[in-house]
Amino acid sequence: MMYLDKSAINSLSRIHRINLINSLSGVKPALLVGTRNKKNSNLAIFSSFVHISSNPSLFGCFVRSNKNIRRHTLENIIKSKHYTVNHIPSNKIPNAHFTSAKLEDTKSEFKVCGLNEEYLSNFSAPFVKESKIKFGLNLKEMIEIKSTSSILIVGEVEHIFLNHEYLDNNFKLLVEKSGSISVCGLNDYYSNKKVLSLPYVSTKDFDELLNLYVK
Repeated sequence: MMYLDKSAINSLSRIHRINLINSLSGVKPALLVGTRNKKNSNLAIFSSFVHISSNPSLFGCFVRSNKNIRRHTLENIIKSKHYTVNHIPSNKIPNAHFTSAKLEDTKSEFKVCGLNEEYLSNFSAPFVKESKIKFGLNLKEMIEIKSTSSILIVGEVEHIFLNHEYLDNNFKLLVEKSGSISVCGLNDYYSNKKVLSLPYVSTKDFDELLNLYVK
């Protein structure tokens, strides 16, 4: 087994270090964030979303806040308070990937990357028409990450759009059926396949379930 201490990690070339650290946590959801300013729409791919709470329904997303580089998604969310999150279908991976380019704010990634915007439920931010699972959020708070130039954007879910067939009887999302894709690192994309479903673990029946499932 390879071992890297802090000194060895810092001694890696810039590209090797970026690739290693970005992929170290494994496969993550790849999601498209749609925003809009007064003149134009914006679309960008993110892999830094985390579920925070179910009541209220909150999601967090980490965004770079480097003042030397314009962050159109961050700027638009701060101004409009609304943004959309869209799953990426397997037949639109290249389209989604190229939204990572830092285009001028006069250009819309929707148009440049061949995706269509749509507006639903009088929500001001654009959704991705091709996305099979999408939801709209309202900005609740922003938390500065002091150890780096990043911000945790916390949003509350206001709208959800998906086909009913992508939910099981308990309303759990069937990601494999929806065809939504994931990403490892910066540019390696994966399909999702469920391996196993296990029961909720409670203290009451912990020993029984442990003996039943853990060999």
